[in-house]
Amino acid sequence: MKPAYMYEALNRASSFLEENKREPKAAELLMKHHLNVGWTDFHLARREPITDDVWTAFWRDVVQHAQGVPVQHLTGYEEFYGRRFHVNEHVLIPRPETEELVDGVLRWIRNQRITSLQVADIGTGSGVIAITLALEAPDVQVRAVELDRKALETARQNAANLGASVEFFEGSLMDPLLEGETKYDVIVSNPPYIPKQEWEALDPLVRDHDPKLALVGEDDGLACYRKMAVHLPALLQSRGLAAFEIGDRQGNDVSRILQKELPLADIELRHDMNDKPRMVFCERNDV
Repeated sequence: MKPAYMYEALNRASSFLEENKREPKAAELLMKHHLNVGWTDFHLARREPITDDVWTAFWRDVVQHAQGVPVQHLTGYEEFYGRRFHVNEHVLIPRPETEELVDGVLRWIRNQRITSLQVADIGTGSGVIAITLALEAPDVQVRAVELDRKALETARQNAANLGASVEFFEGSLMDPLLEGETKYDVIVSNPPYIPKQEWEALDPLVRDHDPKLALVGEDDGLACYRKMAVHLPALLQSRGLAAFEIGDRQGNDVSRILQKELPLADIELRHDMNDKPRMVFCERNDV
């Protein structure tokens, strides 16, 4: 039987999701999506009657989420840095930790006295890093590289939707950048870093729906860092910044990889909001 009111529908959905070992809060996200309102109006609508159309669409998505489909694939978007980005099965769903990586890069950019900094985002996926940097620091010139063509299409769509000026390249890691003569003030990346042996143990919401190409690094999960690090001497300005998101047990290894290629660099391992070491910032100091 259909509930009469919004709050009854939310209570039923939350309980159903909890019984199926899903986050009950997802019910609110799905209901807000189907009502197409902001959070204030959503909370005000809790005592309102629920229509047949909203209930049918809402409950269908609740069941799908209980079966393992991410909320973001049901709604078609995720919020990142206060903006709505289109996501799908071809791109990694952006996480809050990546916002902290962007925060750190933006602070560094704003501390520089140089205008028109050159920035490169490697493995851009949905484009959240490149697009956010382009919009938050309009004076920078941003390029983004992605291997998967479908992911690249998604990133281009997001840039167009949000009015961001980003130049996109299809290719593996830094390969497209090596074809040009530009040296970059900032190189940033959230590459695949999960070791192959940890893939099967991932939450099914991630393992079965995020693209494996965007998650799993070769062998020990450090291959992308090694491949990128060897090109930093050629591509990164002498006072430039390389910033990477990492797995929480990879900080020392990634730091050593970077230090080997840039012996004079200042390398800092930073913790995220959960106090886990999830970012490495490498500031080149050759002169």
